[in-house]
Amino acid sequence: MGSLQRQTSPESDNDPRYASVTDERKRKRMISNRESARRSRMRKQKQLGDLINEVTVLKNDNAKIAEQVDEASKKYVDMESKNNVLRAQALELTDRLRSLNSVLEMVEEISGQALDIPEIPESMTNPWQLPCPMQPIRSSADMFD
Repeated sequence: MGSLQRQTSPESDNDPRYASVTDERKRKRMISNRESARRSRMRKQKQLGDLINEVTVLKNDNAKIAEQVDEASKKYVDMESKNNVLRAQALELTDRLRSLNSVLEMVEEISGQALDIPEIPESMTNPWQLPCPMQPIRSSADMFD
């Protein structure tokens, strides 16, 4: 009772007027579907192009960062080498100071006079453990601010 069905009569199935309307609807729908598929392919092609461009940009950024890391590593190795030289020099100077202090102590004993013999600071006795404040590692981009 409540169903909405299109009733067709045998005459309308064979009627050329209805056939041309049906064929026109099919043709329009087919054209619409083709256009929709074409737009979909174009969207996908654009998305692919955008992703390829993004990959290129990210690879370039990655190469720049790797270059910066390499440069920072080289600077670190160079600075560590210089620090090692300075530490060795500090040890040598500390040993010289100890020797001079022992000479002064002998002079003090022999002369009987009180001499001002400098104390060797704790930091000089172990230069490998020099106190240095923790500083944040800055990227090279921050260095030019």
